[in-house]
Amino acid sequence: MTDQSRKQALRVDAHQHFWALARGDYSWMSPDLGPIYRDFAPGDLAPHLAAAGIEATVLVQAAATSAETRFMLDIADRTPFVHGVVGWIDFEDPTEINTLREFAAHPRFKGVRPMIQDIPDVDWMLQSRLDWAYRAVIDLDLTFDLLGHQKHLANAAVLLKRYPQMRIVIDHAMKPNIAEGAFADWADGMTRLAEETNAFCKLSGLVTEAGADWTNERLAPYVEHIIKAFGPSRLMWGSDWPVLNLAADYPRWLTAAETLVRDCTEDAQAFNAIFGGTASHFYRLN
Repeated sequence: MTDQSRKQALRVDAHQHFWALARGDYSWMSPDLGPIYRDFAPGDLAPHLAAAGIEATVLVQAAATSAETRFMLDIADRTPFVHGVVGWIDFEDPTEINTLREFAAHPRFKGVRPMIQDIPDVDWMLQSRLDWAYRAVIDLDLTFDLLGHQKHLANAAVLLKRYPQMRIVIDHAMKPNIAEGAFADWADGMTRLAEETNAFCKLSGLVTEAGADWTNERLAPYVEHIIKAFGPSRLMWGSDWPVLNLAADYPRWLTAAETLVRDCTEDAQAFNAIFGGTASHFYRLN
């Protein structure tokens, strides 16, 4: 098998987390989150990956600190299946350019994710004082995970057009409010992003937006839309584990996603792209 064919065959979970509560910097974490209010480590995820035949993951930040990014990179050094890390830096502090350069030197560091969904100011991402950070992401050839809600769609389009060279992926399909049946405005905004920018999109996080009573039928319009809008070459599956555990478990979400994708396309190449090829290409996984 050649290196290229091996890369194409890689099966990837493009979005997962680990955390250790004693670290104390998960500001969003509280006991009322029940099943996810505990530590999660590689040993907890490994059996799910083995059962699913998933060879590689992208470990994504869950705390707004650079210390957590170092915590994740240490995990990546010790965990063969973690092929990429998406971390955090303070976009409001230009001296963090040195931290970003430090992280970029690590072979498994792939990019950054500011926690836009938790920032009260919906216009935060467009502030000119953040330009240094976006430029640094581009100059260091890193990726940018855009974590937001439907209310951020318009500004996301402005941001992506302002920095067309930045490699951007939209996390969790911009979190449509599936539980309340919201669709049209979200779908229009996602179509605009797909048609007018170079953004990629993650098929992830949908079950938690739909709630514990989610069904394939409720998810189907959303999955069909992002497949149609972005196409398999710009769409990647992620578990969002262990946040996923609020509404499902790993095998149930993976099975549902595979079924929904097959319902939209019978093309094996498209299926393989969504469940590995696109993430390998976007994050440049080894």
